[in-house]
Formats: sequence, C-alpha cells, structure tokens
Amino acid sequence: MTTTADAVEPGVGRSRRNYLAAEFLLLFFGAVTLYTVFRIPGGPIPLLVVLGVVAVVYLLRQPDFDRANFWRARALWPVLPRMLLLWGATAALGLVSLWLFSPERLFELPRNNPTVWLFVMLFYPLLSVYPQELIFRAFLFHRYAPVFGNGLGMVAASAAAFGFVHIIFGNVLSVVLTVIGGWIFSNRYRRTRSLFAAWVEHGLYGLLVFTIGFGDFFYHGATAR
Repeated sequence: MTTTADAVEPGVGRSRRNYLAAEFLLLFFGAVTLYTVFRIPGGPIPLLVVLGVVAVVYLLRQPDFDRANFWRARALWPVLPRMLLLWGATAALGLVSLWLFSPERLFELPRNNPTVWLFVMLFYPLLSVYPQELIFRAFLFHRYAPVFGNGLGMVAASAAAFGFVHIIFGNVLSVVLTVIGGWIFSNRYRRTRSLFAAWVEHGLYGLLVFTIGFGDFFYHGATAR
C-alpha cells in the first residue's frame, strides 16, 4: 500500500490545524527539552514503553485508523532487498569510518561485554524500537496528518521529531544520524503503511550501531569503557 498525497486532510479547519501544530511542537520538542534538562530517573526505556502503550490505546480509539498498520508483515517482502542493500552500504561506511578515525571502538561492546551486547540484541528491538515506531510513525502520522499531510511533509516532521528526541544523549552525532534514520523509517512507513516493515528496518540499524561501535552515542550503558 502506498500513500503519496501531500495535501492536508480536507474538512479540517485552520484553528484545528493550528492547535495540532502547537501540540506537536509542545510534545515532541518542548517536552523532550524538559526531559533533557531535568533528567527523569530510570532512563528513556520505561517511558518509551508507557508512551507506546498510550499511543496504541489512542489509535485503537480512532475509527479512521487502519489497525492493519500495526503489522502488515506482507509489505516487508517487496522492499526487503533494497532495504538490505542500503543497510549493507551503511554498515560498510560505518565500519570504515571507525577503522580510520576510532579503531578502538570497533566491536567494542561484543568484544568487552558480550552479555550486555546479547541483552541489547534480544530486548532492544522489543522495548525500544517498536515503542518508538508506535510513537514517531503510527501515532504521529495519524494525529498530525491535518498539519503535515501524508507525503514528504509528514516524513520530514517525523524525522525531525525523531532526531530531536536524541538530544537526551548529549551529542550532535546521535541527532544527525537519527534525523537521517528517521527519514528512512518514516518514508518506509509512508510507502508501506506497515509498522512491521519500519520496525525491522529501524531494528537492523539499531543493532548495527550497538554492534560495530557507535552504541555509546545512543545509550550510555552501551559502552564497555
């Protein structure tokens, strides 16, 4: 299933769009800034899980939300070859970059703390990636379609929000890389309306990051130093 329309939803008044735009900025930029400043104990994972559940409850209550979007696994197979090709090129670029500029980081986590690495491989896709996809793809795409439409405007909004939330890790690289990743995952969801496809792609990149040596840019517990 492919959605390419860029126009905002018809029948939604300007005041409603303005309200939703303000809400979007408050939730995805204002609240994240407050979280970063005040450092809520426990790390981001518990909050992600809670917000993911809230997103599911909200979406299930929307009569115009297609519940098949939560999964739609069959949409993955046609896009999988190109997805893996891009992922492979990214992996090669990441490995070469680390080898040239920071070789001590190469495979740092699996080499020095294989137990933590295995834990990340098993639970990161479930406890972090899928809740993020629920929030930044399924919820954001549905809730703010009257503001950003269903095309590349929405992809850009989702990527910006997804990248900005990574300021909690206190480095520019995590924000830059997740804006790029957010564009890829958001565009995947836009084209397939499959949260499963976006989840698989997001998970592949996340596991790559923690495996080859970029993990401490995205989660401080992922370093063995």
